[in-house]
Amino acid sequence: MEVTSLAEKIYAAVRLIPRGKVASYSQIAALAGNRNLRRYVGNALHKNPSNSFTPCHRVVNAKGYCSGSFAFGGSSAQQEKLEAEGLVFKDGHVDMKKYAISQDDFELMRLQLEDELTKVRKPGNAAKID
Repeated sequence: MEVTSLAEKIYAAVRLIPRGKVASYSQIAALAGNRNLRRYVGNALHKNPSNSFTPCHRVVNAKGYCSGSFAFGGSSAQQEKLEAEGLVFKDGHVDMKKYAISQDDFELMRLQLEDELTKVRKPGNAAKID
């Protein structure tokens, strides 16, 4: 998939979250270029055209809480999907120390995303990066 817009950068970053892990909205915003765009990340994920391709259920808030209005299947669907991947919830949230992507994961994801963007920018590609 060619990454040509901020929303597509967000979706590309989310696709890099390993199964059984979560990332915060701020982490995904940072991967997409601006840590302060966490609300934009939430909005983009709410509009995600393909949850089966882009696992937006792996994005939670900084305290490990799921979205109150998960767009695909109701408010409990996000937790159910994460539990199916082996995450354990306690007091309504995941333990971010245990399940959040590590700094090493973040760096690997950043490099993979950068590599994907570089491929789009090569001569002969018509894609425009915002």
